Amino acid sequence: MAVLNKIRQRSLFLILIIALALFSFVLADLFQNSDALMAKSQNVVATINGKDITREDFLQKVEIAQQRAGASATNTQVMNSVWEQEVRQAVMETQYDALGITIEKDQMRDLLKTAMATNPEFVNEAGLFDEDKLNEFIANLKELSPQPGFIGGQPLTFNDWVNYERQLASNALSQNYFNLVKAGLTGTLAEGALEHKLQGDKVDIKFVQIPYASIADSTVSVSKSDITAYINKNKKQFKVDASRDIRYVEFKEAATVEDENAIKEALNVLLNDREEYNEGLKTTETIAGFKTTKDHEDFVNANSDIKFDDRFVFKSDLPSSISDNIFNLNVGEVYGPYKDNGFFKISKLVAVKQIPDSAKVRHILIPFKGSQSATPDVVQTEAEAKATADSLLSVLKTNKSKFGDFVKTFSSDQGSVENGGRYDWHPYNTMVPEFNDFEFEGKVGDLGIVKTVFGFHIIEIEGQSDTKKAVQVATIARKIEPSEATVSKVFRDASNFEINAASGDFQDLANENNYTVRPVNGIKVLDENIPGIGNQRPIVRWAFEEESRVGDVKRFTTSTGYVAVQLVAKHKAGLQSVEEASAIAIPAIRKEKKAKLIRDRVSATNLEDLAAAENTTVRTAMAVTMTSPVLSGAGREPIIVGAAFGLKEGETSSLIDGANGVYMLQVTKYTPAVELDNYQSYANQVEARKVAVVTSKLYSALKEAADIEDNRAETQIQ
Repeated sequence: MAVLNKIRQRSLFLILIIALALFSFVLADLFQNSDALMAKSQNVVATINGKDITREDFLQKVEIAQQRAGASATNTQVMNSVWEQEVRQAVMETQYDALGITIEKDQMRDLLKTAMATNPEFVNEAGLFDEDKLNEFIANLKELSPQPGFIGGQPLTFNDWVNYERQLASNALSQNYFNLVKAGLTGTLAEGALEHKLQGDKVDIKFVQIPYASIADSTVSVSKSDITAYINKNKKQFKVDASRDIRYVEFKEAATVEDENAIKEALNVLLNDREEYNEGLKTTETIAGFKTTKDHEDFVNANSDIKFDDRFVFKSDLPSSISDNIFNLNVGEVYGPYKDNGFFKISKLVAVKQIPDSAKVRHILIPFKGSQSATPDVVQTEAEAKATADSLLSVLKTNKSKFGDFVKTFSSDQGSVENGGRYDWHPYNTMVPEFNDFEFEGKVGDLGIVKTVFGFHIIEIEGQSDTKKAVQVATIARKIEPSEATVSKVFRDASNFEINAASGDFQDLANENNYTVRPVNGIKVLDENIPGIGNQRPIVRWAFEEESRVGDVKRFTTSTGYVAVQLVAKHKAGLQSVEEASAIAIPAIRKEKKAKLIRDRVSATNLEDLAAAENTTVRTAMAVTMTSPVLSGAGREPIIVGAAFGLKEGETSSLIDGANGVYMLQVTKYTPAVELDNYQSYANQVEARKVAVVTSKLYSALKEAADIEDNRAETQIQ
């Protein structure tokens, strides 16, 4: 009982102990499962004006955009493009929601009608847009989903169509919003009168300029404290994002002189016949060399990194550095090894003939199902297409006047249909090989059928010009690349440098080994390009990882070998350091200090005395206006011109700090703008200027004012 009484007396104390224990348990579990704390940031790429953009939705859009862009854009470029689209959409939707503007069904119908008005698939017999055809097309797409339908020969899924409608609606909403803003902007008559006054009021002035350049920079000291004070005074100008500084040494996997000599020697071995023991036949055989072989295609294809090309070429088609050497060979002679565009090559002149350098033809293309560029409506088989071509050729052989009609009726080559199937003068080797051979090896007037990857062509040669020498060249090419021994050495060098630099001095170690150290400063978290080595997102990600410490060294693989990278500095988001801001701050601070030095030494109170004291002259500026604040011989000086309009005729100013020096001025004449009966034309100028600003700057202003939380780095999507 005594124990129970003590427990009852201390019940509040025990409850607090238990509560604290439970709270500690919960906290421990959260920290052990940090994903629970970071769940939102890991799944939300951005929050814009309260709207979340999820990781899944963002990456899905990136994937679609990457497919459209193809290999022309990097993954980071595509992500940044999608990011800008998403930010714009979210920022603008905030405005649409606030105003309650939407795209209703009737307006959507009008948008589609406008967009599809000229599409032949949705036009009736009278040439007018048929909404029923469009509705039928959309219904069919929905029924086929997820399989695509076709529009203009191009595949299109129902989801693609929905996205297209959304894009149309988004563009229309944006246009409506901008129009609403523009409609609210006017130039009033009062603003027009002010504009007229700013343009028409004129002053003639006399002035003395004491240029800042008259005081040598070396005589004006700028301390770190001066720069710090200037940064704090102009914080917006010096605001920066988080960044990293690195330096790196590159280890390129490049062929050495020994590697190149080995490649040339291997080519030389191929030139002559050689004896080789045939294990299967138990006898020694003579293997033909490049000089003696008759089967050039097989020989080249078996021994070259570039396949045999049987086309004839003119001298101008050969590399300029060796064109004379090859073009002047006799048939069967060999030239090389020679270096060309990253390869060592040996070339043999195989044949020579006279060929026109250009031709003029007309043709009819009959495609078949499966031929290249055949549209879905092509249903003829290859045999049927050949029969059609044969039939047309029979008619044309007796009546060539029908060629133009046949082109319009049967040819699928839209690039030539409007020109009667004609390809005007074009050089040799312009067309696909079979087409090219017919038009350049035949005679003017020849008419025949040629099969290519596009189908069956009925071709008539209408003209040939400038027959000249062409050559067929067999070339064995070997890519100039490092040997395995060289690649292994580069890897060892890079690895050893990484290991040694981690415990030593990066720069000293590079100097000892004659390596070049390349510094890269100011890398941002979403950058991808490192100057000198291109797209290197892994390096950027590593530099921003929390675990990476200043001084850490890491080796990375590049497209040309390796780089050893050292993290030199981490800069937090905020204001630039004194060193970073110096380039901008020092000239501005010097100008302020020079202005004070000038003002402190001047005692003159009129222009003539000031000019005499400063060993300069009194200058004049005539008909100066507020809209063109330029002083002859002194440059653009808006502050000085503004001050002039604040003086009375004959009044002399005190010293005024301008953009290019310190000034004293006197207004000699004031000419007011002529009064008008109506200022509407000037009001129109004001309105046009406001509208132009809306077009160019409205979105930027909305974006700057938006609450944008960018979590791309935290979600590790790049």
